[in-house]
Amino acid sequence: QGLLVESGGGLVHPGGSLRLSCAASGAILDRYAIAWIRQAPGKEREGVSCVSSTDGGTYYANSVKGRFTISRDKTNNTVNLQMNSLKPDDTAVYYCATGNDELCVAGILNPFTIWGQGTQVTVSS
Repeated sequence: QGLLVESGGGLVHPGGSLRLSCAASGAILDRYAIAWIRQAPGKEREGVSCVSSTDGGTYYANSVKGRFTISRDKTNNTVNLQMNSLKPDDTAVYYCATGNDELCVAGILNPFTIWGQGTQVTVSS
């Protein structure tokens, strides 16, 4: 099992919702910012959202702002991504990744490290 484990993907109609979870140890979540990064076929990898390890600062890509919400669940040691009003353009494999707090809140997510296999999100009618 990887350092981070993604779950929650699936097939949903446009306008629907999904909740992704990234499971990790408490030590990892206390030390690193956690980002959600997606990769769609034929497209560049895109940093979707991020939450810092300290003050809970967040970042959202313009493409998802107002529709996605990232949150930390300290009880269950997960970082969740609630995705509402999904669009076909949201179709991708979603990965969670670790990185630096300053880069996280600045929205610079390319240097983040992906550890898991990702979870597929498909938005289609």
